[in-house]
Amino acid sequence: MKLETCAYSGYKIYPGHGKRMVRADGKVQIFLNKKCQRSYRLKRNPRDIPWTVLYRRKHKKGVHGEENAQKKRTRRVIQIASRAVGNVSLEAILAKRNQKPEFRRAQREQAIKAAKEAARASKSEKKAANKALKEKKAAPSKMKIPKPTKTQQPRVGGKR
Repeated sequence: MKLETCAYSGYKIYPGHGKRMVRADGKVQIFLNKKCQRSYRLKRNPRDIPWTVLYRRKHKKGVHGEENAQKKRTRRVIQIASRAVGNVSLEAILAKRNQKPEFRRAQREQAIKAAKEAARASKSEKKAANKALKEKKAAPSKMKIPKPTKTQQPRVGGKR
């Protein structure tokens, strides 16, 4: 089974499909369908028509974009901090970097303890404030006077 290629679109033409056109100079042109033939006759450039193979090759679309292109490898360079970042000076950064991990761990634990203590203190203050509020509310208790209930007026007439 011999496959031809369309002179305009570049698609494969299977046996039993397509049209052959012989030009006056004897050159044979094979077209996949009437759409390709008409575009060729109208002298449309296949590089400007988005569905043709030539256009897709030119603009590196789909499979045609991956043919020759290799992915660019990025070089990873380790950067050493040699300048101040934000509000932290270079000396402070270097001092932090040269600290021992045990010292940092101890500092972290100390900070956690301080935060927990502050949370406990604020909790106890809130409890004391709540107790004081409850005592104030409980002291001035007024006697509740029941509201007089309205008596229903007698119905006039029958059910309907």
